[in-house]
Amino acid sequence: MDEPIPVMRAVDHGTAKLMPDVDRKRAWLLTVDGAPQSYVDLDEPTHLEFEYARRLGHVLDTVVAPGREPDVLHLGGGALTMPRYLAATRPGARQDVVEADRGLLALIGEHLPVADDAGITVHGADAREWLESAAPGSADIVIADVFGGSRVPAHLTSTAYAQAAGRVLRTGGVYLANLADAAPFTFLRSQLATFSTVFEELAVIAEPGVLRGRRFGNAVLVASHHPLDTAALARRTAADAFPARVEHGPALRRFIGAAAPVRDEDAVPSPEPPGGAFGIG
Repeated sequence: MDEPIPVMRAVDHGTAKLMPDVDRKRAWLLTVDGAPQSYVDLDEPTHLEFEYARRLGHVLDTVVAPGREPDVLHLGGGALTMPRYLAATRPGARQDVVEADRGLLALIGEHLPVADDAGITVHGADAREWLESAAPGSADIVIADVFGGSRVPAHLTSTAYAQAAGRVLRTGGVYLANLADAAPFTFLRSQLATFSTVFEELAVIAEPGVLRGRRFGNAVLVASHHPLDTAALARRTAADAFPARVEHGPALRRFIGAAAPVRDEDAVPSPEPPGGAFGIG
């Protein structure tokens, strides 16, 4: 029987590589310039290998009731891990995926295609430009997982960007973002301050060691205009194989401290991971 072999290709923003997982028959790791971007199991799309992806999944399972068919906008495509997850767990969901790297989209479409009836439509476009041109109130969920290499691009960190995301969401909608930082959390605190200018409710999910400043790592931002079921979310994340903590309310406001919202003219990318390489899972 033929064994899957790695695929490497130059894409718009670097060199992409698809590596088969020897332990799972049709599972693949996507890297771009050596930085892990996505992991997908074509036979089991509900399997979320990366820790941050499982936390996104916990939020989605908490805020999207079974049987609901939400309109979801994904900013950043990668190998379409979360769109595949939602297509499997919420059949009928209508999903748009916006990915600036058209070469990467072509690679994934060729080697890891999604079914025509999955309800997933991909678009080659810049995330912020798409947001600013999208119809108001057109999405129930916005998921931002955009990394230029291993850094969140600067133009996706400002109050103008947060306002664009808020405009696209319907009443009751939820914004999710995969961010990364380390102590003293200058970037993460500024992002929380920025999104607090648009959304009344905020929460952050991260591994306790990251929140204690022991290492660089991912933090999932959750933002909405209505109260979040943080108790249910905390139960789910605490029971994970790699437990995480949910910060919200007064504790999160203390964490933000005196951090100021980010204006377009002051925006910078998220910090470079230590050593220049960062496994986002």
